[in-house]
Amino acid sequence: MNFINPKTDFAFKKIFGSDDSKDILISFLNALLYEAQPVIEDLEIIDPYLAPNIKGIKDTYLDVKAKITGNKTVIIEMQVLNVEYFQQRVLYNATKTYSMQLSTGSGYSNLNPVIALTITDFKMFENMDTVISHFIFKEKKFLVDYLADQFELVFVELPKFNKELDELETLTDKWIYFMKTAQALQSVPEELENVQELKQAFKIANRANLNAQELDELDKLEIFIQDQRGSISLATKIALAEGIEQGIEQGIKQGNLRLITRQLERSVGALSPDIQACISQLSVEELESLGEAVLDFTTLSDLTTWLEAHNNCQ
Repeated sequence: MNFINPKTDFAFKKIFGSDDSKDILISFLNALLYEAQPVIEDLEIIDPYLAPNIKGIKDTYLDVKAKITGNKTVIIEMQVLNVEYFQQRVLYNATKTYSMQLSTGSGYSNLNPVIALTITDFKMFENMDTVISHFIFKEKKFLVDYLADQFELVFVELPKFNKELDELETLTDKWIYFMKTAQALQSVPEELENVQELKQAFKIANRANLNAQELDELDKLEIFIQDQRGSISLATKIALAEGIEQGIEQGIKQGNLRLITRQLERSVGALSPDIQACISQLSVEELESLGEAVLDFTTLSDLTTWLEAHNNCQ
């Protein structure tokens, strides 16, 4: 038995956003938002299930919107790639969802709470060890809540979850384990099978239940994600190599600059700030040339003449 990867937008929407996903999504949201307490009793999936158009693949994230108990709107994103300005995008999508509740002439009393649930396949907050983090508006100094019931950002960072199957204790643990490991499993673990909603999620995720077109689209999406990760990895390696090279060059330049400055002060006397600034603008090659020329300098004018000829310093 093989399962599709729930971290891809195709699988995520199929599992949590299809017509048969209502009970699955209730269990999933209660687990991640409310520590597995049955706060959400009912919900309405706002966006109907639509298979993604793999041709010209758009993005590797997905919004599933749902109206839950308490007249709250939850938007859910699964993000597999750590792209630039992703945190700003999360905030933008959440605030847009909040503001778009009002039509022309509507009063602010018609605004209902919005929760943005973001699941990432990378670490977002390196300074925190917690897998799930909740953010609300608070006063900066006294940490007093500001409309805490109206706006909430929740992040689930999958790489921070390290529990093994025999260590799963709560429904929250089990859903995060499903998200992180389902693709690698060969059967439904007994520890997860006893939760009906998880059992149903595995059934939807079973590759045997997908038609040939869906499997082809899923394979193309996974290849696209791997290509994107490869591009990011290559760009990082290139940037690191260039940074090391630039760092070595800068270190050589600083060392030569200190040595030549001492030689000049012994030969021609103290150097003004303007002359020091002019010398610091020289390239590594120009500093080497100056180091050779300093042996012939006897006066400060010899130095300024050389600088004017080589660096246009006045």
